[in-house]
Amino acid sequence: QVQLVESGGGSVQAGGSLRLSCAASGYTYSRHCMGWFRQAPGKEREGVATIDMNGSTRYEDSVKGRFTISQDNAKNTLYLQMNSLKPEDTGMYYCAQSTILTPVCFVDRTFYNYWGQGTQVSVSS
Repeated sequence: QVQLVESGGGSVQAGGSLRLSCAASGYTYSRHCMGWFRQAPGKEREGVATIDMNGSTRYEDSVKGRFTISQDNAKNTLYLQMNSLKPEDTGMYYCAQSTILTPVCFVDRTFYNYWGQGTQVSVSS
């Protein structure tokens, strides 16, 4: 089993920054991709950014240039640096892991089979 625990969420004003962390434990050796997803109230969960074991990254268009996904493999920790935050970035942010082999790490929740409990991000205008 894999356990994913997110931290770092909070409330900020528009233009501010937050850094999310996701600590992975358990059987993490079969992971292929890691990703961050978010869900606003009343909306479906959407992809934000993904990273593969070699460090290749992909981003959802609305966060390109503002968010950066990274990982520390030695610490089994995933990060999401979020800058220039906007009110529309508000939501519950989830860390996810995929053990499904794909040519790239799609920013699509259907490819991810392990999920954390989420951390709340609130951005006020």
